[in-house]
Amino acid sequence: MPVETLFVGTPWLWIGFTVFVLAMLSLDLFVFHRRAHEVTTREALGWSVFWVLLSLAFNGLLWWYTGSSDKALEFLTGYLLEKSLSIDNLFVFLLLFSYFSVPPALEHRVLFWGILGALFMRALFILLGAALLDSFHWFIYVFGAFLLGTGAKLFFSGDVSVEPEKNLVFRFFKRFIPSVPEYREDHFFVKVGARWFATPLLAVLLVIEASDVVFAVDSIPAIFGVTRDTFIVYSSNVCAILGLRAMYFLLASYLRRFKFLHYGLALVLVFIGMKMLVSPAILSIPVWLSLIVVAALIGGSILVSVAKTRGEQ
Repeated sequence: MPVETLFVGTPWLWIGFTVFVLAMLSLDLFVFHRRAHEVTTREALGWSVFWVLLSLAFNGLLWWYTGSSDKALEFLTGYLLEKSLSIDNLFVFLLLFSYFSVPPALEHRVLFWGILGALFMRALFILLGAALLDSFHWFIYVFGAFLLGTGAKLFFSGDVSVEPEKNLVFRFFKRFIPSVPEYREDHFFVKVGARWFATPLLAVLLVIEASDVVFAVDSIPAIFGVTRDTFIVYSSNVCAILGLRAMYFLLASYLRRFKFLHYGLALVLVFIGMKMLVSPAILSIPVWLSLIVVAALIGGSILVSVAKTRGEQ
């Protein structure tokens, strides 16, 4: 029998939120970053603070609009969960940019379009997940078991690595899409003679999009363990992703120090998986407790990482 829940996402709320997000992205690309340049740490810090404050302001607006502290806590927990899981994306971005020798000035442009594509893919995954849970309530146990397996695999895995040459999308690109071997400013396509050719920048973008599909498969089931409200699942995902570019430029030089972060992320996935598998009739875990557990596991793993790697280059 499906779990009853109050859904806060009216059609106008969905439309208004989406239009606002697209407007902010347009402002970001066409006003503040209309010219390709290397993002400084100071600039990244400013944008990181801006996106976090904007997300917290939306959380407060959601609390006021719904009159429910539980809904606000669901959003905050989902936001923190998705923000934490997205740090894995940052590792992949770092390795991919190194593998493809992407000039620093072009990294922001790739991440912008990569994250824009990620927003649409996440929306599709969320709608699919919501439809499955609506039609087949027992799917919550499938999600829970999947997260337990993913968490265990992540806990015992080694360092993050990328092998683009084994990526199906990249192999398709190399075989079927005519391309030039060098970067041409910030262009994804260039015209040589009478023909159009792709640049390596398009290859990087496609591999990043393919990588995000893998991350979405992990993160979307996890947030359904926090809330069944589709709008909160969607909005917390979007808010977490919007600040991902700035967070990458802010943390890029520190990412390799987070050696124990994957243990924290793994335990978070295991916790959410167990929460989904345990019937509410047996043990009901309040949202505020979930928020504390997620924050403690992620924060603790980062603190241990920083302490253990202190003094390293």
